[in-house]
Amino acid sequence: MKKTLVALAATLAVSAAFAQSSAPAAASAPAASAPAATHREARVEERITELHSALKITPQQEDQWSKFADVMRENTHTMGDLYRQRVAQRDTMTALDDMKQYEQITQANAEGTKRLVDAFEPLYASLSPDQKKLADANFRGSGREHGRGAGHHHAHAAAPAAASVTKP
Repeated sequence: MKKTLVALAATLAVSAAFAQSSAPAAASAPAASAPAATHREARVEERITELHSALKITPQQEDQWSKFADVMRENTHTMGDLYRQRVAQRDTMTALDDMKQYEQITQANAEGTKRLVDAFEPLYASLSPDQKKLADANFRGSGREHGRGAGHHHAHAAAPAAASVTKP
């Protein structure tokens, strides 16, 4: 149960990072998506660095950590591509196209979350009891803090600023 809560918190945290950085891109012209993507990627790299430090990852845990961090990066890239597509097509989409694209984004988010959980589980298992406490506190705080932001953007899910990804 605790692992599930940590993974959920991780998901909410990544979702919020993407949500916060994707909204400006969606609100502006499609050309603005490149800087937003760069910002999104930088924010994910920042979060990866923060978590690495906060969790006190040891050299023995680096392999599991790298797999987890790579999934975060892949999820960010995948969602960025989908949102750039959405922004580029927003003026020509029908209501049905919009719903189908949102379905695609939601599906990619669910698949990304599963990959993130799958990568986090062995990492979490490798953590010492003290590291697990740090992870639990860190993710719990991030989920609460970023969850509100993610929820706000989810309310606008049908708009080009639809938001969700996976972020610890």
